[in-house]
Amino acid sequence: MISQSQNFDEARYQNDILKDVSRTFALTIPQLPEALRQVIGNAYLLCRITDTIEDDNALSSAQTRQLSDMFSEVVCGRIAAEKFVDELYPLLSDHTIPAEHDLIKNTPAVIRVTHSFNSAQRNALERCVRIMSRGMADYQDTETLDGLKDLPAMNLYCYYVAGVVGEMLTELFCDYSSEINRHKSELMKLSVSFGQGLQMTNILKDIWDDRRRGACWLPQDIFLEKGFILRDLHPDHSDIRFQDGLSDLIGVARKHLHNALTYTCMIPPHEKGIRKFCLWALGMAILTLNKINHHRDFNDGKQVKITRRTVKATILTTSIFATSNWALTQLFKMTSRNLPETEISDELLLKK
Repeated sequence: MISQSQNFDEARYQNDILKDVSRTFALTIPQLPEALRQVIGNAYLLCRITDTIEDDNALSSAQTRQLSDMFSEVVCGRIAAEKFVDELYPLLSDHTIPAEHDLIKNTPAVIRVTHSFNSAQRNALERCVRIMSRGMADYQDTETLDGLKDLPAMNLYCYYVAGVVGEMLTELFCDYSSEINRHKSELMKLSVSFGQGLQMTNILKDIWDDRRRGACWLPQDIFLEKGFILRDLHPDHSDIRFQDGLSDLIGVARKHLHNALTYTCMIPPHEKGIRKFCLWALGMAILTLNKINHHRDFNDGKQVKITRRTVKATILTTSIFATSNWALTQLFKMTSRNLPETEISDELLLKK
């Protein structure tokens, strides 16, 4: 059994490992109010552990499902974290990066932080991990190069991966602030769309990386309407029919990100840290969509990855205008003006 010294500093470990497993969240979480930093940092690590279980291709489908369910029980406090580590850690392959090996090994430290939170916070984290782990395990069983059946299937996948995270964050924001809590019902609906916009952007950016490992999260129906079969997608030649389908999905993602802006503008302006946390993710997603739209014939994710200079400019600009809804709306219009638009209604867009 892997053990830890009694002097192990869980909070310090959490801050340090965040920098190794996600540069983006290591950048955005410190912008949050102090009362939210630890719980949202911990929430991200719980999601990362869930994701590591799903992503390690050395695990069989049965092992993935069993370990995912087991981790949900660990988060709820019904199974010891040490028992989970003893089962998963020896099975991890080189596909899992060293920082994630370290995170899995130190799951007990992460869970001790989880169990220090209030009941509302713990309920939000437990629900997120439970829904995410079961949903991702279900979709892992359907991974092929054929793509998902249709746009609703893609929506559900995005919900399991990111929409439920948006709901969890909203629960945490509402627990933190009674002022935010007054808008909880509308924020909860928009939070799913926010998460979907970010996840759709990632799916589009990672098309070729996913295909190299035998997966495709694009919806067949969008491309069949253009006369294109996703299994025929190949990096060595571009097809205008595929690019047309890509345009439709960019339009859907753009509308989700517009809902993300609406969500952010509902956060009180004096909560600048929460707004910046949301805006930095939103800004980087919009700029990534712009690159994808400009290079619809790309055949490598590196071709549509935004530069560090662009990231810094996004952080600076959104930070300057973080408290002004009017300025943020104008900024969104300016940066998304060349993106395709979709006729899908908000009613369908916000439906889970």
